Amino acid sequence: MIGLIGFGRFGKLTARYLAGDMAVLVYNRSGKEAAIAAVGAAAADLDTVCAQPLVVLCVPISRMQSTLSAIAHRLKPGTVVVDVCSVKTLPVRWMCETLPATVSILATHPMFGPDSAADSLNARKIVLCPVRIPERRYAVIRDYLAGKGLVTIETTAESHDREIAITLALTHFIGRSLSRFGAPALDIDTEGYQRLRHILGVVENDTWELFQDMHRYNPYAADVRRAFIAAMAEIENGLTAVENHEGPVTDR
Repeated sequence: MIGLIGFGRFGKLTARYLAGDMAVLVYNRSGKEAAIAAVGAAAADLDTVCAQPLVVLCVPISRMQSTLSAIAHRLKPGTVVVDVCSVKTLPVRWMCETLPATVSILATHPMFGPDSAADSLNARKIVLCPVRIPERRYAVIRDYLAGKGLVTIETTAESHDREIAITLALTHFIGRSLSRFGAPALDIDTEGYQRLRHILGVVENDTWELFQDMHRYNPYAADVRRAFIAAMAEIENGLTAVENHEGPVTDR
């Protein structure tokens, strides 16, 4: 039996997939009993959810610290706590600082969402950072995920955040910028423009809170974002020079 805290878009997806294999108890601040039952899980109070041998935290990054403080004294020794945040360094630190030493910690980042994994988990990626967990229990969880068709990637929280600052935070930054710009569908378009609009469509389905959190809490996101903006500014300055007949744009 698994306890799950949070029933937003990703919590709902998680509950639906897990409920096909085991009993899932869900705690959500705003209730949603009918929606929880619709995916095959059951609503429960926080004490009951925290009493389960494995507890999955499906809460926004900005609510992680308050959630950890609320559950720390409710967890039984030997419980495995799993998070699904899109950043890892700070959530790992918070879990290590807040949760009792008798509790195991497995940090994860599912590299998919309610849209991309709506019909299947096959060939989707999930990052695993085994922080504090017995090898046997970790192997059981890892093998279960692989059995669902997921590609497991084991790494450290720091390595994860360095890469995700480019592959996720920067992608969302570009997508949100396209959204602010407008980027309308046009009859005379190109495959490249269609791909840009695909990025826009992907990020617009996620919340603004998630977008802000992946930049606010990833210690590497700001440097990556600013380096990208600087590169754009350099190209813009070069094009301005050409337009003013001051010299050619160079591709270095």
